[in-house]
Amino acid sequence: MLRAKISVIRKNQENLFKMAIPRLKDKYISEIIPLLKEKFQYKSVMQVPKVVKIAINRGIGDAVSDKKLVDVGVSELTTVTGQQAVATLAKKSVSNFKLREGMPIGAKVTLRGDRMYEFLDRLLTVALPRVRDFKGVKARGFDGRGNYSLGVQEQIIFPEISIDKINKIAGMDITFVTTAKTDEESLALLKAFGMPFSKGKN
Repeated sequence: MLRAKISVIRKNQENLFKMAIPRLKDKYISEIIPLLKEKFQYKSVMQVPKVVKIAINRGIGDAVSDKKLVDVGVSELTTVTGQQAVATLAKKSVSNFKLREGMPIGAKVTLRGDRMYEFLDRLLTVALPRVRDFKGVKARGFDGRGNYSLGVQEQIIFPEISIDKINKIAGMDITFVTTAKTDEESLALLKAFGMPFSKGKN
């Protein structure tokens, strides 16, 4: 009787543990690591590439004339990612554009850990399918060092953003920073997560 109770308690603990782990993190550990280890013949699981962070950036050119747009950009990125975004500042002055060094010109946020996996899950399963005439993402965004950048043209693909409350359609750049040594390995990693790369010429 006691053993049965202990067994039930352990199963409940295991279920709670699984519920606490983001779905894609669990998928990476249980499915993707073995898959890539076999595909690329890694000798150790430590060699298997992983996503270490996701950086989301939005440039706001009109912020030069209207500083409130930066606050809007920061607020929207915070809403989309669930993490406080910050303003990006101009690194140098450009007189032709009335831009001064230190002036806010955009918004950014960097995600790591569980929050990164949760954002990636929402991006793949909810946001990207909401893109008009979506035919997949292009594989041209790799930088030769295993990182991948994706441009999103409209923030309204994220259901957290209410179309009735926005003043202007704006996009953002999303960069996936990985430990992959080659673009081929990074492509395989992102595909395993479910990144919908388009077929044919990219």
